[in-house]
Amino acid sequence: MRQTISVKFFARKDRATKSGQVPVFMRVGMDRKRVNIATKIYIDTTCWSMQDGTLTSNTKDAQKINRLLDGFKMKAFDYQRELMNEGKPITLESFKAKWYGLSMERKVMLMEVFKQHNAQMKALIDKEFSPLTFERYETSYRHTQEFMKWKYKIEDIEVKQLKYEFIADYEFWLKAIRECDHNTSMKYLSNFKKIVHICVKNSWLPKDPFIGFKLAKREIERPFLVDEELNKIIAKKFLVPRVYQVRDIFVFCCYTGLAYADVEKLTREEIITGIDGEKWIWTSRQKTDTATRVPLLPPALEILERYKNDPQCLNSGKLLPVLSNQKMNTYLKEIADACEITKKMTFHTARHTFATTVTLTNGVPIETVSKMLGHRNLKTTQHYAKILDKKVSDDMLILRDKLGSKLAASVNERALVIPE
Repeated sequence: MRQTISVKFFARKDRATKSGQVPVFMRVGMDRKRVNIATKIYIDTTCWSMQDGTLTSNTKDAQKINRLLDGFKMKAFDYQRELMNEGKPITLESFKAKWYGLSMERKVMLMEVFKQHNAQMKALIDKEFSPLTFERYETSYRHTQEFMKWKYKIEDIEVKQLKYEFIADYEFWLKAIRECDHNTSMKYLSNFKKIVHICVKNSWLPKDPFIGFKLAKREIERPFLVDEELNKIIAKKFLVPRVYQVRDIFVFCCYTGLAYADVEKLTREEIITGIDGEKWIWTSRQKTDTATRVPLLPPALEILERYKNDPQCLNSGKLLPVLSNQKMNTYLKEIADACEITKKMTFHTARHTFATTVTLTNGVPIETVSKMLGHRNLKTTQHYAKILDKKVSDDMLILRDKLGSKLAASVNERALVIPE
């Protein structure tokens, strides 16, 4: 049902001036509600018709006032027509906004959109998102708010005020003030970009401020252990039980490619007998929720056997007694020092070692390695192939031998030719 307005005029005798004149108000009614609008017209009530809302006198002043009141009424109905043409709901609120030149549009605030996004993400943890993904967006939320306090001395900003300058300054803050490296800064900006695109898709933001901004990450050298270093760690005797355990779990991941989050949650039920009759890890990556199928190599099987009756494992139902990531990395530094390894080692070094030294270097096809690592895209795995100087050296050695054999054969053929 289409809403229409009613318009009447009345005189406010309770607001009479010292000269006895009273102000005229326009009453706009709709759906048993009304709003009174001052016309700023004053009249003598002796000629005022309460029923018609007009002056009954034929004087020039009375006629002029009646024409002004008719103009008010026409303006009221014109605004009603404009609201209808604009497809907006006709309510007293929208009419008043139109009359007084106010905006009916609700201000959409950036951090409100960000907060709602994170709340929805939290509700979908373990369904569509991992706890780690949620935590990254929570950190990005805090960084965004801290940046605005630093730059603009505010805690929130209207979405439509976002410009390219905001993004560029945010990048500067992440790198210079927050002291994040380039790739980490790009990750936070990528998270922020998702929030901005929600605003663009909902037409709260007319133009994407990320247009022209490059979110490219830089290639980094990921440390991994070569055979000699890995063997040093395996052979080293550690007397402190905690260090010994961390070494074992690290080596287990060097031979399985599991990340910290994946080995920490690994249970006995995720060890199955594969199609080849051997033991396999059959799990999914916590980070991406992609399937991971890894045949267990002898060094990994030996470590599992060592901890099958460990009290901590039996009580928790986990395969290995994994400590917190922070403690694991602290002990790994101690292990590296004991083995005279100067590379910066973290728990993730094990995953890189599996991809390079254990698999690709030994001729395992990159497609197979990608599947075991749980990568969604082969390009992610190809990064490891770029850094294998040893593999390049071995391949070129084979080529040298082939070329050398051909050259020797050619020399022998020429030597057999008897000159006339």
